[in-house]
Amino acid sequence: MKRKIFAAALLWLGVACQGWCANRVDEIRNVLLDPENDKVLVVAHRGFWRCDAPENSLAAIDSAITAGIDMVELDVWLTRDSVPVLLHDGTLERTTDGKGHVGELTLEQLRRVHLKDKHGKVTQYTVPTLEEALLKAKGRIMVNLDKAYGIFDLIYPVIKRTGTADLVLMKGVQPAADVRRDFGRYIDDILYMPVVGIDPAEAPETVAALLEELGSPAFELCIKGENLENPLTIRKLLAGKSKIWYNTLWPSLNAGNDDAAARADGGASYDFLIDNWGARIIQTDDPVLLLNHLRSRGLHD
Repeated sequence: MKRKIFAAALLWLGVACQGWCANRVDEIRNVLLDPENDKVLVVAHRGFWRCDAPENSLAAIDSAITAGIDMVELDVWLTRDSVPVLLHDGTLERTTDGKGHVGELTLEQLRRVHLKDKHGKVTQYTVPTLEEALLKAKGRIMVNLDKAYGIFDLIYPVIKRTGTADLVLMKGVQPAADVRRDFGRYIDDILYMPVVGIDPAEAPETVAALLEELGSPAFELCIKGENLENPLTIRKLLAGKSKIWYNTLWPSLNAGNDDAAARADGGASYDFLIDNWGARIIQTDDPVLLLNHLRSRGLHD
């Protein structure tokens, strides 16, 4: 009898967890798709790797989930046998104890190398496949795929097989006509975000054309600082239509309002991007710093 009660309790907990997890992804996605929602979503660049987890590892995804981060950005390459795997550089030397290019190795060969942590120390972690990463994220956190545009025909079957279309956000720098040609058959199933450098004078027109043609839920904007009027113009252009994403990874992406500046100024650099330039999604290498700052302002749970 006790065993039956215990088994029933475990089943109930499993169902409850699945329901909570599903609600977590739904919650993040609903905020992403609501341009009027002022909550700021936090994206961990290459996963949450500033802890002990290597970048682009399953452990980095787990760490991001535990920390309450909304999305992880992950980099995708193909092995020699056309298996999508996670690694940033394409070559193995910096992030693993192996050598060579991902595309020169089969998955079986790649499994023999181990990932390095942020200090360059070799860990027990191995290079994950995209499928493993999506299953790890499923129901728990959203995923932004980088370096994936040109190989999406091989990525899409993995997304369908894992049932994770709801949590994937794709992106690319291509003009709208190219996106329609290359990505059009997926665009009703997978969220797509244009990436636009907004220093050029014509950047507002570029954003307007992409918005009209693609109706994207978000725009990733990058600015060195050569034209500080464009962020204001584009904020007005996208108001009530699409979310604005800024990166705080290094200063050339945000006119100097990066993570290092935020650590020095108590978060004022984050505030500038949010309050002046309309950032509602921020990709960061210091997600805990950003999360704590947003929570202090009531901009994140």
